[in-house]
Amino acid sequence: MARLRSIKPTAGNRTDWRQLLTEFLAYKKLEDGVGEYTLHDYDRTVKLLFKRFPNAWDTEQALRDAVMEHLAEDIAPPTFNNRLVYLRTFFNYCMREGELSTNPLASVKKRKTENRAVAVEVDVLNALLAAPNQNTFVGLRDYTLILLTLDTGIRPSEGTKLIPQDFNASLREIYVPAKVAKGRVARTLPISETTTKALRKLISVRAPEWGDDVPIFCSYEGRPLNRHTWGDRMEIYCKKIGTHIRPYDLRHVFALEFLRNGANAFAAQRALGHATMEMTRRYVALVNDDLKTEHAKASPVDRLFKSTKAKRNTKI
Repeated sequence: MARLRSIKPTAGNRTDWRQLLTEFLAYKKLEDGVGEYTLHDYDRTVKLLFKRFPNAWDTEQALRDAVMEHLAEDIAPPTFNNRLVYLRTFFNYCMREGELSTNPLASVKKRKTENRAVAVEVDVLNALLAAPNQNTFVGLRDYTLILLTLDTGIRPSEGTKLIPQDFNASLREIYVPAKVAKGRVARTLPISETTTKALRKLISVRAPEWGDDVPIFCSYEGRPLNRHTWGDRMEIYCKKIGTHIRPYDLRHVFALEFLRNGANAFAAQRALGHATMEMTRRYVALVNDDLKTEHAKASPVDRLFKSTKAKRNTKI
């Protein structure tokens, strides 16, 4: 049996998990170009573990026991998978720094998650678009951001960081810079005439004193929105129309409708900004499931044979 290595969480000592976390976050930001929201999630996830288990850093066995108990909670698969990935990545860093001999999560696998089909009826989407008061800056902003997400599938964290220079009205395009894109790969998204008009109108009513670095989707005081504020705004409209729709659900709606209406999987991958086809395949699978359901309801062969069987039974 391997000897348990003692980890001394002494203030100012490099082996303190807090110091390692600080260095890890700096490394992720510098080397991997990780965005602020992801950094926040890393920070929150690691701190949650040690808040629940203050002595987890005493020995590697204590850490292993704490991690296993932490993940054994009755939590949803997506929550489990997020904790697993963030903690495992942090522990890998600790190993590279010589602070751990093994990663306690090295062999733990993700939980299987069900593909979540976000079926939103057309009348519900119309009601959502009608909910913001476009006679106010905030209402016009919210309407336009909903429209842009439905039109392009842009992530909320990307959309809220766009600046006026990222909008090309003449070409009807939105440019998502690498520093804004989740995968740190820039992409250009075509937009509809309706979305173009809404963006033009929103930008035209900006305060004259706002600089070019003030995001398109900002507060009425010119402050940047964050995903939590946008989530709160969506919640207001959802209560108004009586349907729960998360900001990210609009991205799902785009993906599914984009594929249902004839776009190929590679075009969907580029639009959504997926680094690989893995995530895009989930949407393709959902669309295929839709096809199976519709086929079961409307198969000409099934209808033909049911009709023939019914006639035979009548004769008998």
